[in-house]
Amino acid sequence: MPAARLGTRLGIVPGVAALAGALLVVGFGQELWARYLPEYLRALGGTALTLGAFGTLQDLLDAAYAYPGGVLADRVGSRRALLVVAGATAGGTAVYLASGTIGALFVGLLLVSAWRSFGLPATFTLIGEELARDRRIAGFTVQAVVKRLPILVAPPIGGLLIERLGLPGGMKAGFAVSLICTAGTLVALRAVFGARLRPEADRVRPLPRPAAPRGRLHPTLRRLLVADCLVRLCEGLPAVFLVVWAIEIVKITPLEFGALQSILTAAAILSYLPAVVLAERVEKKPFVIATFLFFTLFPLAVLLGRSFGHLAVAYVVGGLREIGEPARKALLVDLAGEQAPGRTLGLYYTIRGFAVAGAASVGGFLWTIRPALTLFVACALGAAGTIWAAVTLPREPAPRAEFA
Repeated sequence: MPAARLGTRLGIVPGVAALAGALLVVGFGQELWARYLPEYLRALGGTALTLGAFGTLQDLLDAAYAYPGGVLADRVGSRRALLVVAGATAGGTAVYLASGTIGALFVGLLLVSAWRSFGLPATFTLIGEELARDRRIAGFTVQAVVKRLPILVAPPIGGLLIERLGLPGGMKAGFAVSLICTAGTLVALRAVFGARLRPEADRVRPLPRPAAPRGRLHPTLRRLLVADCLVRLCEGLPAVFLVVWAIEIVKITPLEFGALQSILTAAAILSYLPAVVLAERVEKKPFVIATFLFFTLFPLAVLLGRSFGHLAVAYVVGGLREIGEPARKALLVDLAGEQAPGRTLGLYYTIRGFAVAGAASVGGFLWTIRPALTLFVACALGAAGTIWAAVTLPREPAPRAEFA
């Protein structure tokens, strides 16, 4: 198959390719240190409740940034929005590098979170603009694979830096590399997008009236949203404590914990390719259900882990959580409509974000009672979300509904 046809088949068109490159480079920089932030907080004097508060702030920012990120993408275009969030992320990383205090980590998070949450609607909108409906699962699969490639190599490198330079020194080195990666990406995106940054070239839409808060989501999206919230609570309760569980309870090294992230990512990437081929030929629902099921099983598998080998198996389960993510994202874009897709997707993620914003703090409270309790409750919430999705989601996607 000619390279051009293969690229089209996989959804690799110029705009998506530029996005993929940005995700790859920025992601590599961030993955050097992101997984070790909870342990860094503990080294700076943070308690379990501090870690819970930090995770809660992350969730709140994910929620609060999603909707304005969607408005920005609809107003100035997805490409301009990506430049804005890249600049904000570089600023937050600079704060991390400049000051090693708990307060600086909380302040820097306000900016660093822009890449993941404020830019999410722009990412979805760009893929929706660039690709036909029948190519979107492929496009989201390529995006997901590229986004996770840095996790194969960066966390072990970050763990090695920590072992060689100590926790503070290793984290500072990671922050420095991350800042260089993000700043370089900002310059490269500006050059690559070039003329496409002109408003008429970026499909800027006048925002319809009435204002967005009176918007509504398609019934299928509302059902999916309920299940998604429960499953993300399952993920969020133990998320910031996984590194603590591995290093302080199971007693593995930081380098071994980095290897677990690589194992998880490898399992995720391997699950994408057969899933995308099948999802374009059959229903999306079974893949969404499979994703929710693996979210449910992951905390249980971690709880049973008592050695690096056991945790490696658990992290394979964790990687399989991604098996239906491209299908879920494609369904979201399909149902977002044409009128203001950025705001629709922003509203969806804002509701989901606020619904799960307290998960890390609840997880921290449960952790103070008994660490295993955090994982037990997470598993129960995931099971509830999986059952809800299996019962309520229709077998076939319903027709799209506009945001109004």
